[in-house]
Amino acid sequence: MATSRDTSGTVRSHLREMGPSWVAGAIAAGPATMASLIAAGAGYGYDLLWVVVLSAFAGAFAQYLAMRLGLLTERGIVGVVEDHLGTSWAWILVLDAVIAAGVAQLVIMNTVASVSATITGLDAGIWGIIWAVILAVGLAGSGYRFVELFAKVLVSAVVLAFVASVFVVPIDPAAAARGLVPSVPGGSAAVAAGVLGGAVHITLITMHSYTMRAREWTADEYDLATFDVGISMLVAFGIYSVAIFLVTASVLSDPNLSTVGAAEALGPLVGERAEVLFLLGLGGAAVSTLGGNTIVPPFLLADKLGWGTTVEDSRYRGLLAAFALLSAPGAFIGGEVLGQLVLVLAIGTVGTPFAIAVVLYLLNSGAVPRVNSLAANLAGLALLGVTGGLAANFLRETATIEFFREATAGNVDVLTAAVLSFGVILSIATLGLLVKFFQERVAGTVP
Repeated sequence: MATSRDTSGTVRSHLREMGPSWVAGAIAAGPATMASLIAAGAGYGYDLLWVVVLSAFAGAFAQYLAMRLGLLTERGIVGVVEDHLGTSWAWILVLDAVIAAGVAQLVIMNTVASVSATITGLDAGIWGIIWAVILAVGLAGSGYRFVELFAKVLVSAVVLAFVASVFVVPIDPAAAARGLVPSVPGGSAAVAAGVLGGAVHITLITMHSYTMRAREWTADEYDLATFDVGISMLVAFGIYSVAIFLVTASVLSDPNLSTVGAAEALGPLVGERAEVLFLLGLGGAAVSTLGGNTIVPPFLLADKLGWGTTVEDSRYRGLLAAFALLSAPGAFIGGEVLGQLVLVLAIGTVGTPFAIAVVLYLLNSGAVPRVNSLAANLAGLALLGVTGGLAANFLRETATIEFFREATAGNVDVLTAAVLSFGVILSIATLGLLVKFFQERVAGTVP
């Protein structure tokens, strides 16, 4: 009986203290992930449910690896990379994350402003300015704690909104159960890649050491940090993903719907309650993602420049406010949000394998007092293989084909060329890091 009470008390304590991984969950549970889930459910029915479930486990494991590195080094990832790999590798990681997060920030702001305009009728451009100011004031004034509280409240509300949607939409349990059996319908590979890419992303991996440092967690909080990852990424994010997928798979049949369009389409099909719940969930997910994504570049840049990573350092506070305000132009992008969100996931997918390779390298080096277990390494290599395959598939089938088709016609799209160059550079860097790792192991040295 004493053991039972102790366990119950520990769980209650962990529930009160958890937080850093919820910021990562807030970014993962965003409109880009939602766009992929809508495309998967509306385009292939329940067939890709197994991919949705797998994405939650993959996302949780990626965060677990990032958590281990942050706790065992008790430092931000950029500083650890600089000490154990060198300045050039640190800059590659910083630029990789800043580019991915910067592009995402603009598109997410476009989504937040569009949803806000749909709900209120106020112009999206005005909403972009309003949200940018709210972020700047909130972050510069309260820093990480503001984001964490924001993430906990909004992610919880978003999950409840989508779970409620499930209860007002007719789900086919038998068909859903069949969707748990792995299969890849024709033409679904890219959509499946998008679903997985939303859960395993460079911004989530690189930010985790800083959010834990903001809470002053050390190796003594290992159990708490593991619990934090499990509840936020595996449970909350997993429920979020499955609920959205089931709703769209049950009643929608147009994979080209935008996120806002999917919410509006639910009204005539299954009633206004589902439409309102879905739209509120979309708005909450977009806002929580915007807040979490805002702190990623300032964390990494401040660490690389040797600044503090809390608002007590005025330089870091300035970075936070500047990045928040620079997101406002995203509301004026216009155009179809779905395509833009797909591009965000694609860029993130291209940048993620390098981040995973960096974490695995460091977790098997002198940077940590306890190196990874064989099981963790095998699972990490499998995760690297999956994300690397997704990135290679995107570069080969999308960016490369489109680039050469346009180049042959005498037109070179600057954006496509930039994404392709970004992917090639990071692919070379990832391969170089893997070669470096195995050469050191063959030579019998541990950096």
